[in-house]
Amino acid sequence: MLTLKVITEQPEEVIRRLAVKHFDAKEIIAKITELDKQRRNSQSELDSNLAELNKISRTIGQLMQQGKKEEAAAARDRVAEMKDGNKRLEEAKATAEEEMHKLLVLIPNMPHESVPEGKGAEDNVVVKDGGIIPELPADALPHWELCKKYDIIDFELGVKISGAGFPVYKGYGCRLQRALINFFLDNAREAGYLEIEPPYVVNADSGYGTGQLPDKEGQMYHCEVDDLYLIPTAEVPVTNIYRDVILNENDLPLKNCAYSACFRREAGSYGKDVRGLNRLHQFDKVEIVRIDTPQHSYQSLQEMCDYVQTLVEKLELPWHILRLCGGDISFTSALTYDFEVYSAAQKRWLEVSSVSNFESYQANRLKCRYRDNDKKVQLCHTLNGSALALPRIVAALLENNQTPEGIRIPKALVPYTGFDLIK
Repeated sequence: MLTLKVITEQPEEVIRRLAVKHFDAKEIIAKITELDKQRRNSQSELDSNLAELNKISRTIGQLMQQGKKEEAAAARDRVAEMKDGNKRLEEAKATAEEEMHKLLVLIPNMPHESVPEGKGAEDNVVVKDGGIIPELPADALPHWELCKKYDIIDFELGVKISGAGFPVYKGYGCRLQRALINFFLDNAREAGYLEIEPPYVVNADSGYGTGQLPDKEGQMYHCEVDDLYLIPTAEVPVTNIYRDVILNENDLPLKNCAYSACFRREAGSYGKDVRGLNRLHQFDKVEIVRIDTPQHSYQSLQEMCDYVQTLVEKLELPWHILRLCGGDISFTSALTYDFEVYSAAQKRWLEVSSVSNFESYQANRLKCRYRDNDKKVQLCHTLNGSALALPRIVAALLENNQTPEGIRIPKALVPYTGFDLIK
């Protein structure tokens, strides 16, 4: 969440920048400002009362020694009265803080100044592209038909076992999945990321720490008996490694990667855009996470984008990078770049990665901090990105590489698959 300091000291700036996300912050900031005033007034009265209490308490013994019992009794009565008043002040302060916190978590992160204005995906800006879009024959098949033809992914069997959005991988399909996971993990390790194997369920504190709760609670699978949530991305458990931790500046940036299955309810998703592998409730992904200083985090963001670019290039896929506009950027992100690859049989671009800088927004929730070289404790910046999500990568690989002989495997992936053709 945004820090109270930013909101109270720069309210007009916060309002201006949140308007880019189409979030009208005027009313909520006014309420927070008033609650903060109440909190500070209560604290000021408490401090004053405590100073007076200490002073009176010191005089009681002196009055007793002087035989002034009535005056000492009056002082004791005054102490008891002030303690009751302090209790009410503490309750008022706690109430103001609680109400203020409830409002703070409802405010999205401020977008970076470079985030373009716009209402939705159609207003995102292409900043870079590469690769060659293949020319497929007129009878080219979309990936869901290729999956059936080569018997590598069974969508109908998944519906039988679990429901829509839970495909069953078979034979070459399983081997391709494992190959991509290992390919992505090996590349991440070579790029300096430490591999983490996280749990697939997290507690509510972890979901809150990275901003999934309360904003995206409806999109998460909740195990109600245990009050645990299936992870929508490895970002959640990996970033929470650093919850309530104070790091050293010289150790930053920290670079982690993790493979995990991901679970998303995707409520309200339907139509042709979710067919096949385009949108699933369970899918595999390799995630990269960085913890950094504010001074270096945007260099880290660029390095992460450059790294993801190398992956799609090695897979020989046509790609472009989008800078997300205010209407399409997430609740928690300050700046996001989406990678899309071209799916030649569907004739459409598919998102395969989002690389984001959250600045101090997540770190403030997580209490993820670092001690700088002047021994001052500061909030970290957190960043993450998909490197990569598998379903749409598989969709594009299958469609773009179909030939009369079978589906060709990109050269960089062959050492991982052990075959160069699905046939």
